Amino acid sequence: MTQSNIKKLEIELWEAADELRANSKLTASEYKDPLLGLILLRFAENKYEEAKENLSQTLPINPRTKERREATKEDFAAAGSMLLPEKAQYTYLASLPESEDLAEAVNTAMKLIEAEYEELAGILPKNYQDLTPEDDSDNNLLANLIRIFNSDSVRNAKGDVFGRVYEYFLMKLSMMGAGAQEGGEFFTPPSLVQLIVNFIQPNHGIIHDPACGSGGMFVQTAHFIKDTENKSVNEAITVYGTEYKSNTTRLAKMNLAIHGIEGKIANNNSFYSDPFELFGKCDFVMANPPFNVDKVDAKNKFLAEDQRLPFGAPLTGKGTIGNGNYLWIQYFMSYLNPTGRAGFVMASSATDAGNAEKRIREELIKTGNVDCIVSISNNFFYTRSLPCHLWFFDKGKSKSNRDKILMIDARNVYRKVSTTINDFSEEQMEGLTAIMAMHRGEAPKVAKDNAWFNEHFPDGKYRDIEGLCKVVTLDEVAEQDYSLTPGRYVGVNIDIDMDFDYKSRMEILHSELAELNTEANDLMNQIQSFKL
Repeated sequence: MTQSNIKKLEIELWEAADELRANSKLTASEYKDPLLGLILLRFAENKYEEAKENLSQTLPINPRTKERREATKEDFAAAGSMLLPEKAQYTYLASLPESEDLAEAVNTAMKLIEAEYEELAGILPKNYQDLTPEDDSDNNLLANLIRIFNSDSVRNAKGDVFGRVYEYFLMKLSMMGAGAQEGGEFFTPPSLVQLIVNFIQPNHGIIHDPACGSGGMFVQTAHFIKDTENKSVNEAITVYGTEYKSNTTRLAKMNLAIHGIEGKIANNNSFYSDPFELFGKCDFVMANPPFNVDKVDAKNKFLAEDQRLPFGAPLTGKGTIGNGNYLWIQYFMSYLNPTGRAGFVMASSATDAGNAEKRIREELIKTGNVDCIVSISNNFFYTRSLPCHLWFFDKGKSKSNRDKILMIDARNVYRKVSTTINDFSEEQMEGLTAIMAMHRGEAPKVAKDNAWFNEHFPDGKYRDIEGLCKVVTLDEVAEQDYSLTPGRYVGVNIDIDMDFDYKSRMEILHSELAELNTEANDLMNQIQSFKL
């Protein structure tokens, strides 16, 4: 299936599934888990049928019976598939007569899979009765939803198609606010994840995300490895994730399963636990942690003794922790081994935060491990419009870059997807990635017709560009009171739109201001003339 065909299938499936939800009484949050669970069931059967066909041709023949031996659970696992009991197979569910309790049948299918596969125990949704409420007999939501994922194009889909569909559905559900309804984000926008992966190049070893959400960082890493390495994902990396919300933990485990990624996801609070004890062991750390978390318990015994906080907790004058940002930032650096790299999303306020946070930031900068900071514009997230920064650490920096930091102000680099959502175009993504490569002394990998890159770097070599990027020394950062805000260093590129009629616009604004002033004076006169 070509990329365009996969994209077409994603859109068709989503539109059909969303139309069913729109005609029901379910919110996006209520719909999310059972919907994604059905995608996993469909995927599991497709992989099962593919493996069964392959095993029927490759299993050894018994010399006595002249027949191939029966495939085992281990055989299917080696072929990248589950061995599905009949009543856990999607076609069995799709062929049930209307007289059967379909919701109970799907719940049973999920239980059967969990019973066979310990890593999925307690993870799969088993609330399909929510899709068959008593007053929904006309819409028959669950039956119609199962039918959508039983079309010929879906049944014949192979390879990573279902991983793509799962990611697409996660993105669309996040755009509808499903994560916000549960009190947070479960999905980091693809543009930000892709830029982090491109910058740190996580192609080997131990990879950790201490605030892993639905596991998008791991999935994008898997795509990167498939595109760049001559080995399987599970040969190249070992992934560990920690997620505080139990429902999101289930999403992450399903996401890894549907992409064939072996990994461990713990349902823990990273502020008060370190479930995998990965201090100093990680080759790569990636994360999009919750910003500006308050009410972190500064008196918690684990936190008070946490080796992941080499510069201490960011305590206020009252001995409390008013903001968790610099806990996360220290965790990310502490997890890295001597050559490890980290890339993470962080609130914009963190680059200039004062008091205890400033003290910690100064210490972090002095380690020489801060590699790059990227300013991101508004509207990259689906349920909040605030800008953010991407931070990058590299403990294995080249000697020539040890006392330098690459500052990129990408607030004017974006593609407008809609009135409320921005992302990076392919050219912009490739160009930003090339800036980091050139900073490291590597040859940039860009298409010859990349207009964005050719405009900014016509000779294909790095140069400081006003308003976009600058390599600064640690001495320069010290002079700026240890601020890590790129805008302080790269300057401002004044971009005048020659097609915009500034004079007429100013005349309109002056006229509107005059009217407002007149109204204000009238109101003032009325107030002053009023007598009690």
